[in-house]
Amino acid sequence: MAGIAFSALYGWLMLPLVPSLVNSHPALLELLRGSMSSMLAMGALARTGHASLLVGVLAGVPGVIMFDWLYWWAGRRWGQRAVGMLVGVGPRADRRIRRLERVMGRLGPFAVVFSYLLPVPNPIIDAAVGWTGMRLWVFLLLDTIGAALWVGLLVGLGYAIGQPAVDVVHTIGRYSLWATLGIVAIIIASQVRASRRRVRSADA
Repeated sequence: MAGIAFSALYGWLMLPLVPSLVNSHPALLELLRGSMSSMLAMGALARTGHASLLVGVLAGVPGVIMFDWLYWWAGRRWGQRAVGMLVGVGPRADRRIRRLERVMGRLGPFAVVFSYLLPVPNPIIDAAVGWTGMRLWVFLLLDTIGAALWVGLLVGLGYAIGQPAVDVVHTIGRYSLWATLGIVAIIIASQVRASRRRVRSADA
């Protein structure tokens, strides 16, 4: 639980670094965060001769899969409860969990490889395959393959776009810090309002 909480905190702590690193050191940003914008930037820079496609793919994989093993471990240790924490509670969530167990029992390896392309959050898939008994080394191998496919797709897209992608990424880098601060402010404000509502309800 501490590791999963740290993974969420790590993502937030890295946000302020995105605007500067995506322009100056996109490969480092790939390695540290698995940022989609940095992958596009590396592909575009490879197109203009300022970076390597191979480095763009290899640097992105560790950042993408950095914390996936934690969710696999949660599923292995706590089973259905771990998936329930991610899916939610209630009759509808119970049906989803049962359906997920059946699907992962048959298609778990394919789900891990293509998890970055599926409309299901990755942590749910990672926890589900841990719950249904996938070995750690198999999970890490399949997760690495899936991450390489995802990173290669984004780097290839940046390469296909070329210089316009570089210009877009630079523009994003200039304004993303302000957008990030705005998102953080909205989240904090919504949490404060929700806390006040809970206090009023408790008082009532």
